Amino acid sequence: MLQKETTLRVDGEGVRSLSALAMHLPVSVIDPGVFDVVAGGPGKRRQFLDWAVFHVEPSFASIWQQCQRVTSQRNQTLRNGRLDESLLRVWDHQYAGLSNQITEARQTTFGRFKSAFETLVREVEVEWTDGLKLEFYPGWDTSQPLVDLLASHREQERKVGHTLYGPNRADIRLKFQGRPVAETFSRGQQKTLVILMKIAQGMVLSDMGKQVTFLLDDINAELDEGHRAMLARRLQALGCQVFITSIERPLVDQLWPDGRAPEYRMFHVEHGKLTEE
Repeated sequence: MLQKETTLRVDGEGVRSLSALAMHLPVSVIDPGVFDVVAGGPGKRRQFLDWAVFHVEPSFASIWQQCQRVTSQRNQTLRNGRLDESLLRVWDHQYAGLSNQITEARQTTFGRFKSAFETLVREVEVEWTDGLKLEFYPGWDTSQPLVDLLASHREQERKVGHTLYGPNRADIRLKFQGRPVAETFSRGQQKTLVILMKIAQGMVLSDMGKQVTFLLDDINAELDEGHRAMLARRLQALGCQVFITSIERPLVDQLWPDGRAPEYRMFHVEHGKLTEE
């Protein structure tokens, strides 16, 4: 029996990796898990930022992969019973150089994202505009070179057996009136914030001539009618393609109460069978 395989081509050229395909087809997902961007740990916010950096800075993926390999080698050296200081210094310099490149790319993209987000927030007139601050934290105190910081904390890192400073500790710090948003915002406010952040990401790529495809999974369960309408209106303004899934039938007049619904098609899925309605 012959096995069939899927072949992907862009402009006639074969695409051999998912990252290459993702570069051509930016896909942004809004599902129940996305709200952890606010309530979850720094890793969730790094993923959020790096998705945009990947699409804004073409070399980012390669640099990030190199940094991951160096970090792994550095951690292995730290965990050795007998610390090889000369080898560790070699990894320090490689790690610091790659870390600075990653941080520069993140900083640039974050600046674009923050500008788009601030514009968006002013337009939707949310009540917490004035007290909200978004700050990029690179993962270490940049007032001193990373190689010096690593050298001065050698014993601390040796005890834990892994790298404690660098881009693997980066974060987007979200604060309202000086306190973390996760402690001050209600669940509904956190959802609004994440939605606006996702839309701002789309705005950044749109300004670069890239169209984002949005996948909205069961938004009826997570968002009230007003927030669903706001999201639908903003995505329509971006002119992007949107796929919406819902257990309950979406009500078009609720998503676009002004009667300006875009062209759409609706399908019903039951027992694996797709039927257009």
